[in-house]
This record gives sequence, structure tokens and C-alpha cells, in this order.
Amino acid sequence: MRDEFVGRLTQLAERDSRIMLVTGDLGFGILTEFSRRFPKQFINAGVAEQNMTSLATGLALEGYIVFTYSIANFAFMRCLEQIRNDAAYHGANVNVVAVGGGFSYGQLGISHHATEDLAIMRSIPEITVVCPGDAWEAAEAAEAVANSPGTSYIRLDRSSAQLVDRPGERFQLGKARTIRNGADATLLAAGGMLSVARDAAANLAQEGIQCQVTSIHTLAPLDEATVLDAAQRTDGIVTLEEHTVAGGLGSAVAELLLERRCIPGFFHRIGVRGNFTSVVGSQEYLRRLHGLDVESVAVAVANLVECRSGDGRLRLAA
Repeated sequence: MRDEFVGRLTQLAERDSRIMLVTGDLGFGILTEFSRRFPKQFINAGVAEQNMTSLATGLALEGYIVFTYSIANFAFMRCLEQIRNDAAYHGANVNVVAVGGGFSYGQLGISHHATEDLAIMRSIPEITVVCPGDAWEAAEAAEAVANSPGTSYIRLDRSSAQLVDRPGERFQLGKARTIRNGADATLLAAGGMLSVARDAAANLAQEGIQCQVTSIHTLAPLDEATVLDAAQRTDGIVTLEEHTVAGGLGSAVAELLLERRCIPGFFHRIGVRGNFTSVVGSQEYLRRLHGLDVESVAVAVANLVECRSGDGRLRLAA
């Protein structure tokens, strides 16, 4: 996902000299080609994320299209005041690229677990919040935010769903992508959880449970029409995110459904619950620990569908 994003950004920089990339002393290797080819469009601000963001805002206000780049928590949490007060408040075209959302850097502990970013960023007015689910969405998002006014936040996961070959498809900020149809439940997935949703839906189909799978690659603005349609047309809604259930995708969907008085047959948020994650490990291990793996998701959805159907059976994960 990261490689495709930077690759598209490099193409944009070749076509448009206004494209600027500012890194917080990160990305050596992946950013090498960009810095070599466009030295006047690349700045290493050092381990000084607050300064990086204020610098980016100044450049944007002078007409540049600026991308800041760092590990997720450092890209937004250390410089939240600058993102809010400098960039977003002034409508500056500053695009905050957060690498390693969720448990992507799981072995490095809580300081690198980005599990609150979507809630924080979508609460700030006039910020576009993007969470691509596959490499195609990541590359398309790079171009989309560059061509959109205002500030954006782009969360890139280390994992990625397998690409879906859809010739002629166009990416649109704020417009979800439905990649599988089904009537028993809708799985609304953000970011790398799209791969989990797809695989869980495939497993459930073998048991006769047909799920719609939709990539919510933009949380702000949320594709309200698609969410409301899914709630009315399928038997229930399940949200999936590698993020705390408080304030993220699940909260955004719940708020929309309740305010529109559109109550699905069932509604469930799959995400991180409870306290800080003091355990360290790979992204896959931490997903299993928090019930974000394919098997756990499939069991949770099957339970909801079966209870909805009235047979009362519940399945327990092994």
C-alpha cells in the first residue's frame, strides 16, 4: 500500500512542480527515488513533527501541494495542534500521510500502535480522512487528495487486500466501493481490514451466509447513501476497523443510522475494545488477540445472522 502510494506521488511530482514531500526523518529507501529525482520538492524536517507540519502549512499557503510523511502516531499525534490550528483552520492543502496504521508496527509497542487516529482526525472540522483498503485505493487516494482543496489525513496500513480487477473503475473521495454482494449482512471495512472482510465473507459463503463487502476508504466525508442503502437492503451491518471502537468507523456509521432513524436488523462493531494494548507482537498476532482475524470475524458474523434468523444458535471461536 505504501509503495503504491509513494509511486503515484512520484508520478504526480513529475507532472506538477507544486508537489512537495516533507518527511520527519523517515522513509529512507522508499523515498530515495523521489528525493533523488526531485530534490527541490523534498524536505527532511528531521525528528520535529510539529515544525514539519507548520512548515508544510506555510508552503501550502504559498500555493504548494504538500504531503507530510511519518509513522502514524508521529505524523498526527505529536503535531495535532499544528494540524488543527495551522493546516485545517486555514484550509491549507496539507496531506498528512500516516504510515503503519493500526498494529502495523505491533512489535514496537503502544507508542507505535495507531488505534485512535481515525477518531481524533475525523473530529476535526474540514479534514478529509482517508483509509485505503488496497494498493489501488492507496495510489488513487494520493492523486485525489492532491487535487482536492483543504487538509487531508491518509492512513496507510502495512497489510492490503488483494486487488480487485475492475476495468474502468474511478476512485472518488467520499464514495465507498462495494466489492462483493450479499443480503445476509453487510461488512463495512476500513483500511487493511478489507482483506479480513473479504476472506471472512468467502468463508461464510461456504456456510450459506452471503455478505456484502464494502470498502469505506473515506471516513470523512462518509458515504451516507451507501451505508443507508446497505442497512435497508441487507439484514444487518457489521463494521470492521483496526482501531478502537470508540469514535472510529463503527461510531460514524452508528451515528448516521440513528440520526436517520434507519435501524438495521443487527449492528455490531468489530475493533479494539478495552484498555491499552500492552502486548507486543506481529500485526497478525495482535489481530487474533483482539478478534480481528478472519476466523473471529466469520464467527461473529455467523452468530449475528443466526440470531437474526431466529434459530438461537451461537458459535464459539475455537
